[in-house]
Amino acid sequence: MIGMAIDASFSTLLVTESEDRIHVQLNRPGVKNAIDAQMIQEIHLICAHLEEHPKILLISGASPQEGSGGRGIFASGADISQLRQRRRDDALRGINAGAFERIAKLPMPVIAAIDGYALGGGAELAWAADFRIGTPQVKIGQPETGLGIIPAAGALWRLKELTGEALAKEILLAGRILTAQEALEHGLVTSLHPPEELIDAAHALADRIAVQDPLAVRITKQLFDMPRDAHPQVDSLAQAILFESEAKFERMQAFIDRKKGGQRS
Repeated sequence: MIGMAIDASFSTLLVTESEDRIHVQLNRPGVKNAIDAQMIQEIHLICAHLEEHPKILLISGASPQEGSGGRGIFASGADISQLRQRRRDDALRGINAGAFERIAKLPMPVIAAIDGYALGGGAELAWAADFRIGTPQVKIGQPETGLGIIPAAGALWRLKELTGEALAKEILLAGRILTAQEALEHGLVTSLHPPEELIDAAHALADRIAVQDPLAVRITKQLFDMPRDAHPQVDSLAQAILFESEAKFERMQAFIDRKKGGQRS
């Protein structure tokens, strides 16, 4: 799956692109990767590229800065200095919500590699990913009600789907911040890794996705998010498309050939 390289310059993101994936590092270390309007604009540019040229997306914080003691950070939330100035019309525009929904709907899977704090909008960015892995230093939650607002970029509905109503309400209404182990126990992250191994672990997961048939992966992701009453009819239609794909014949023949080879040995 070869697509054109992204043609844009970024000031809040570090972007590395290869044949089958893009790695985006949030890069505003001076403000703990707070998500500002410029970062949202640059996320939209990434999404536009991936919608046109589907690839796996990895999202992480930039590497820990010198003197940080090795402590990383994913995103401390929305930029409060900007957020404080926003008014009713800004809220109705759904600035962060639109970007995160676009991430969630990207054709290929999205992996969030989380180190350190993922709070507020940073947590909502993580919830929008298909996979979340972390380090033992993770602290993740939604402190918005303490600031007199709500988490309006996905947490109010994604969290209960991810972890159930009881814990979601504790995070949303009582401001509970989860540790890495708590996030793991409740399925909000699927694995924990030492900070120095986190990005390698994210790439290893991307490698496992990349060896699957890209069209089958894309269709599976789309169907997974469809409402229950769309199934099983939509599954049959999608399978009909895949049954006619060249990749299906090639991959199944390769499987048969490997099985025959194993029987002969």
